[in-house]
Amino acid sequence: MARKNKLRKFAEILSFPNVYECYNVQQPSLVGAGMQPVELKGRWQEAHFHNELPITLELACGGGEYTVGLARRFPDRNFIGVDVKGNRLWKGAREALEQNLGNAAFLRTRIEVIEHFFAPGEVSEIWITFPDPFPRASKENRRLTSAFFHEKYRQILSPGGLVHLKHDDPDFYRFTLDTIAADPRCELLYHNDDIYAGTLAFPELEIQTLYESMHLAAGKTIKYVRYRIS
Repeated sequence: MARKNKLRKFAEILSFPNVYECYNVQQPSLVGAGMQPVELKGRWQEAHFHNELPITLELACGGGEYTVGLARRFPDRNFIGVDVKGNRLWKGAREALEQNLGNAAFLRTRIEVIEHFFAPGEVSEIWITFPDPFPRASKENRRLTSAFFHEKYRQILSPGGLVHLKHDDPDFYRFTLDTIAADPRCELLYHNDDIYAGTLAFPELEIQTLYESMHLAAGKTIKYVRYRIS
């Protein structure tokens, strides 16, 4: 039954007008609804959103809860959820369509090739919400706040673009702070190792992903880091 549901989602997502997919990271390119090739690098505002509003990415977005939540809360911005798993994106993409959230879109690709799909300065903010922390030291470069990924983000962020990390893992939280401190082109703006211990510093932190709800139910504390990359 699970396999049938996954195949159904894969079939449905091919018709969604708010989803774009990369099938070959060796030769990165995108297809949209109906498997039609599309070129969106430098053209997301014009070709998809049909406006000039700033763009925010949610990386490793899973079911897209944060992408949809941000799009609902901030109608004056555009949001793109990015994840490699199409069956995960299906949930957020369908919800965005059902709620007529024209400022929410989704991109299925590996984040390692993100610079192939956005022009320099095309993205104004990045949210990183509960990604795999890759705890083994040998996989440090796969952590989405590593120096490796910071160089990827610099290729697409506008000057001084913001990055937000929300996570439960204390080691990943400390790793992120250490990475920021070691990079003179990063500026730490705010961090909190238990955001729910007091009043939330920013209203958008109220949005919760499925993983966050699970972590809270397990008694874990949620951490948040806001920083600027130049």
